[in-house]
Amino acid sequence: MSSDPVIVRQPSSKPGLKIPGHIGVIMDGNGRWAKARGKPRTEGHIEGVNALRRMVELCIRYGVKHLTVFSFSSENWTRPKDEINFIFSLLRRFVASDLQKLIAHNVRVRIIGSRDGLEDSLRRLIEDVENKTARNTGLNLHVAFNYGGKAEITEAVRRIAEEVAAGSLRPADIDERAVERALYTSGIPDPDLIIRTSGEQRVSNFLLWQGAYSELVFVEDNWPDFDERTFLRVLDEYALRERRFGGIEAAGQ
Repeated sequence: MSSDPVIVRQPSSKPGLKIPGHIGVIMDGNGRWAKARGKPRTEGHIEGVNALRRMVELCIRYGVKHLTVFSFSSENWTRPKDEINFIFSLLRRFVASDLQKLIAHNVRVRIIGSRDGLEDSLRRLIEDVENKTARNTGLNLHVAFNYGGKAEITEAVRRIAEEVAAGSLRPADIDERAVERALYTSGIPDPDLIIRTSGEQRVSNFLLWQGAYSELVFVEDNWPDFDERTFLRVLDEYALRERRFGGIEAAGQ
């Protein structure tokens, strides 16, 4: 969060602006941002954290209820070990420096993704953040960490199969709600809008089930450059979309 202790919680009065209830963000382009400036990739990740702080403040200011960010995918383990270690150290520094500010601004943090194989210290850190923000009622910040959409669905299927094997669930009772309850995002509404930065136009295994009817907006800016102007451009684009959820256009349109 910024050094300014006050975040104005007033939605913009800009005519025609629609505020999504839930925004998902694929924060892409940290490495490209750094390369374009002749800097090491680590500098891009540092600036990416600053962009995340800005995004959290924007969501609070504009009244967004849920923000889900893709911070570290299950595929990111193939990156160089030094870069992975730096990302994890950056996560720890972010928590150390920002946790009290998140609590003060009534932000609830939830980490979604697999915790298998994570270091004990990292698992304790995740649990500490979730526990200390659990009673907050403002912005819900969901951090997809060690997350992959296919792995999430696979694990959900496994949990359901275990319930069937145990006799606590009948195959005939398996429906979409049963699957949703078994996902990491159980209890979280599906995203209305998914943003991807850096100009890439794919979802990269992010919220595959939950994003079935999300509006997708791809922006050219690399994630470290994402600011309020970009945010408002995205909301302008979102306002032009007609969400029909597989139905037809409204009568007379």
